[in-house]
Amino acid sequence: MAATEVQWSELQRDPKGVAALADRGDVRVRRRDGAALLLTREDRLAGAEEGAIVAGRALRGLLAHLPAEATAEALLDEFPWAGVLPAEERAQFVHDLVRGFRASAELGQWSLLATTIREWRNTAVVHADPELSRQLSAPVTEDFGPVASPMKS
Repeated sequence: MAATEVQWSELQRDPKGVAALADRGDVRVRRRDGAALLLTREDRLAGAEEGAIVAGRALRGLLAHLPAEATAEALLDEFPWAGVLPAEERAQFVHDLVRGFRASAELGQWSLLATTIREWRNTAVVHADPELSRQLSAPVTEDFGPVASPMKS
């Protein structure tokens, strides 16, 4: 269900009316000076969080009973780029995907799962380009000098 949209000024002018909209579904509040806000009821959010946690646990449990290759093959429909990963790395992708899904669901921080998928997609890009893969897999024979500390004072 798409969120109903209102302007910030409408929320200021008629907060009870906007709250009534939020009782029926999510409300996206548009602002001129910043990103839109999403107004949702706490019970609806709690239900979504619980559902995500249950889905993560169910996925982990289901995948624990399937051979890694069968699981990887099934995930190719959603992540076709995983097909270019070597078999061992494809199995690791499945493992990382399930862990990332579960951690994201438990923490309510879906950026963790998005990062896992983005990193594995980038790995697939390297495997899809034989020359790039060769360059990145070759031993480093030069000294590129000192590395600056990542810590700033």
